[in-house]
Amino acid sequence: MARARSPEVFGVVLAGGAGKRLQPLTRDRAKPAVPFGGDYRLVDFALSNLVNSGYRKIAVLTQYKSHSLDAHLAKTWRLSPLLGNYVSPVPAQMRTGGSWFAGSADAVYQNLNLIRDEQPDYICVFGADNLYRMDATQMLDDHIASGAGVTVAGLRVPIEEAFAFGVIEPEDSGRIRAFREKPSDPKGLTDDPTQVLASMGNYIFTTEALIEAVVRDAQDEESGRDMGGDIITGMVERGDAHVHDFVRDNDVPGSTERDRGYWRDVGTIDAYHQAHMDLISVHPIFNLYNLKWPIYTWHDPLPPAKFVLDEEHRRGSAVDSMVSSGTVVSGGTVRRSVLSPQVHVEAGALIEDSVILHKVRVGEGAIVRKAIVDKNVVIPPGTQIGVDETEDRRRFAVSDGGVVTIGKGDHVPAPDEHGGG
Repeated sequence: MARARSPEVFGVVLAGGAGKRLQPLTRDRAKPAVPFGGDYRLVDFALSNLVNSGYRKIAVLTQYKSHSLDAHLAKTWRLSPLLGNYVSPVPAQMRTGGSWFAGSADAVYQNLNLIRDEQPDYICVFGADNLYRMDATQMLDDHIASGAGVTVAGLRVPIEEAFAFGVIEPEDSGRIRAFREKPSDPKGLTDDPTQVLASMGNYIFTTEALIEAVVRDAQDEESGRDMGGDIITGMVERGDAHVHDFVRDNDVPGSTERDRGYWRDVGTIDAYHQAHMDLISVHPIFNLYNLKWPIYTWHDPLPPAKFVLDEEHRRGSAVDSMVSSGTVVSGGTVRRSVLSPQVHVEAGALIEDSVILHKVRVGEGAIVRKAIVDKNVVIPPGTQIGVDETEDRRRFAVSDGGVVTIGKGDHVPAPDEHGGG
């Protein structure tokens, strides 16, 4: 008996987000291109999930400030074309008029030619700027079994957090009864009334259903052109949507009870900072060391990190931290922080609870606490950041949670330039 044909799956990654709430990290780059975890970019997580799932025909739909994202994709995600595999950045091509993408649904609509060229059976439409591990084959199996036109990945969250999400109200069969955006009166799950299912922004469509839905949406002048608010809502109303319970039903190889079901929207500075703190706990809440489901990226040809000097007050050390290649800790101290490649920490400097991006230099005796420092910043000797909040707010961007953020290449004044540390 002939073996059944494996379904053809096409990946569409929505990577056009401007990321306004992540300023100044998104001042010069799209949100999916923001560095994360020392070596990675946010887009690497969605792409790694698709590739690890065996889905290796992927279009990445880009828009705002896409140069660094395009460069990263070109350098990192060169899959072998021998079997037709590729990750291809697709800018707004204005195929249907003279405008950019009017929303995530419009981005798909304007690129229906890609879907028609590939002629897949199913389409994974994933966001590009969340942190998680997901085996998309398990979600696809669930989708096929459901017979629905779309399956929405749902994340269990406490009912008191429902106001921040699009909330899925499922029937016992898994069909979605209602999809409500940021409800003030959420309904708890049947098996756990203290929780709701929040949309993760990841969808699997049967091809015909997606084409029909985005064409219908394009003809609706009242539509907001949004995948969740318009496409999914419409398909729910037509009884054609199913939910995949990510926490309960998605079992990623190598995951543990500690990091199972981890998902974070790093859309704000505070969320971005907290996600890094999740990485460095002794038992990581999100474990980058799970080599059974690796997160792929490009690694520059750099030497290992180096820790030098072993004298009183000049001891190069890092504890409860992640330190990337090419970094030199020269007599400084690093605690509970993530250091990206080619960071240099000079003698007597102290870095705590911080995220330091590429090629930052922290001068002798400087203090950096609860901060995010973007690429190519020089912190002068003796500078104090995260010590005096009033002084920090005068010089830098400070989040609601008190995280100091310094933009890419920004000038940091030396203590004698502003009359103090």
